[in-house]
Amino acid sequence: MCGLSGEINFDGRPADAGAVQRMTDALSPRGPDGSGIVMRGPVGLGHRRLKIIDLSEAAQQPMVDADLGVTLAFNGCIYNYPELREELQGLGFRFFSHGDTEVIIKAWKAWGEACVERFKGMFAFVLHERDTGRTVIARDRFGIKPLYLAESGKRLRFASTLPALLAAGDVDKTIDPVGLHHYMTFHAVVPPPHTILKGVKKFPPATIRVIEADGTAKDRLYWRPDMTRHAEDAALTAEDWRDRVLDSLREAVKRRMVADVPVGVLLSGGVDSSLIVGLLAELGQKDLMTFSVGFEEANGEKGDEFVYSDLIAKHYGTKHHQIFVPHQRLMEALPG
Repeated sequence: MCGLSGEINFDGRPADAGAVQRMTDALSPRGPDGSGIVMRGPVGLGHRRLKIIDLSEAAQQPMVDADLGVTLAFNGCIYNYPELREELQGLGFRFFSHGDTEVIIKAWKAWGEACVERFKGMFAFVLHERDTGRTVIARDRFGIKPLYLAESGKRLRFASTLPALLAAGDVDKTIDPVGLHHYMTFHAVVPPPHTILKGVKKFPPATIRVIEADGTAKDRLYWRPDMTRHAEDAALTAEDWRDRVLDSLREAVKRRMVADVPVGVLLSGGVDSSLIVGLLAELGQKDLMTFSVGFEEANGEKGDEFVYSDLIAKHYGTKHHQIFVPHQRLMEALPG
């Protein structure tokens, strides 16, 4: 999962190392495999790492490229990073790591704002240029990876979770009536830039923001879904559309097989997770691990779907794990 955090002051004051440390510590559940903080005058970046690609310390974050003068904190995965890396090497860039994090740094130097249009993946990142003082913030097309902001005067703080921002302190925790309205109306969905708190905003999806050293900023929406109807599609049959959807699913699953650790699936036995397991098997994934979680029966309602997940796990020969959570353990885990 990973998690990022940080603080930038646009009035010359040094970033608060204590606040960055508290935010980073609060993100530890997202990144148990590594922790790092980089403080440079008015800029402080923090990161908690879950190792998925390039398990070496060369890929630790925040990543500093001293030659290019760029520091990056990144959460996510760029699935097409091997192709981009090869292209960037052809442009003369040299790499000191083997993962996707460094590809973002080089891609920024090569293509500027247009780099995000080349990324196929899920991501949220904050990049800082040493020589210009410029900061770049970006989020993936659908906002899969979270990023929250808290602005106060000439100070900007950011983190992968809202609780991490609160850990830094000095946040307006007044309820935002607009966010509350969305929460109660759309089944707990609060669209960006709103959150439930007035002092915290969500960074919007498919957006890249360039912030100059003085704090002036410019946003650009780099992608939106194309809803255009094409005349040639009118003749497609239901079977044609079925095959197109299946091809897209195959491509999506294939992209997500990029990892330097074992691949697993949370398997309920329903259509979605069963289809993913089937496609992984079709694509040749070996030693696939699957996990199913169940709870005690309540008021006559079955608390697990083990019978269905077991069928899929047996059919595809996965390394299956049933995790049963008893009622008492569930209650103990809830906040008091």
